[in-house]
Amino acid sequence: MLAIEHVDLFYGASQALKDVSFAAEIGEVACVMGRNGVGKTSLMRAVAGQQQIRGGHIRWDGQDISGLAPHQRARRGIAYVPQGRDVFSQLTVLENLRTGFAVLPRSERRIPDEIFDLFPVLRQMLGRRGGDLSGGQQQQLAIARALVMRPRLLILDEPTEGIQPSIIKDIQNVIALLRDRGEMAILLVEQYFEFARDLADRYMVMDRGAVALAGTGAEMEEDVVRRYISV
Repeated sequence: MLAIEHVDLFYGASQALKDVSFAAEIGEVACVMGRNGVGKTSLMRAVAGQQQIRGGHIRWDGQDISGLAPHQRARRGIAYVPQGRDVFSQLTVLENLRTGFAVLPRSERRIPDEIFDLFPVLRQMLGRRGGDLSGGQQQQLAIARALVMRPRLLILDEPTEGIQPSIIKDIQNVIALLRDRGEMAILLVEQYFEFARDLADRYMVMDRGAVALAGTGAEMEEDVVRRYISV
């Protein structure tokens, strides 16, 4: 459903992405791996429309969305959870969740009960400010806010960064559940091999802005992949 085709991206004269091609299908987790600074976040921002590409195409549902603005992509069912979470620190948890209403028709502007089934801790914290939450709780809030948008493509940029192990496992279980429902594609950036290995249906390893390795999750060879992700 998502096709990234021969994408080039530049920051001024510096090329961040070089002829990158990848795909993410409904009912799958497509995992992008690599060290810091190799272009992973640039690729996610390009898919979300926050960074314009200079060459190639990004297609969603068979339509070329390369020229669409971020809000137009969001209305087509693309939700982006950026690295660092970006919750609104002065808004309450409930208010943060309601920001996901922006792309929905008025008749659909409600928070599904499922959100609190997936992230029970949020139900207890609806009146707390986002900035008062722990890192793990903020990450759960950021994912929940994206799910309020009813996405069909969920982009997660390093959801395990700075998170305690117990919440990492909770997030892994939520991603697996969402994948197994077969209603959305999940594009996941991850540096931890075990987390990626356990979730990925397909994977790509990036190096210096280009594709170094790609294949199905079953084909991931730990020794080979670790050479590209180890610092």
